[in-house]
Amino acid sequence: MKTEYDMSNARRATEIDHLNRLRAGKTRITIMLDDEVLDAFRQRADEQGIGYQTLINLALREHLARRPVDEEALRRILREELHSAA
Repeated sequence: MKTEYDMSNARRATEIDHLNRLRAGKTRITIMLDDEVLDAFRQRADEQGIGYQTLINLALREHLARRPVDEEALRRILREELHSAA
């Protein structure tokens, strides 16, 4: 490792096209997560060979895609289950 580096020709990340394309549609935030939650995501991400932030993003997308079970749907499901059990 050098003791000094010449950064006179360095460019900011925002000046590099392919990095800008990677960032398109994303926002950098700071978020506090429980250590256990973060450790679990990091472990699963390692097992799947993807980044843990990508895995967290996928989990959040999946959660948002779920529709909550409203009262009408719950009653229908219970009727179907009770009917099939009889």
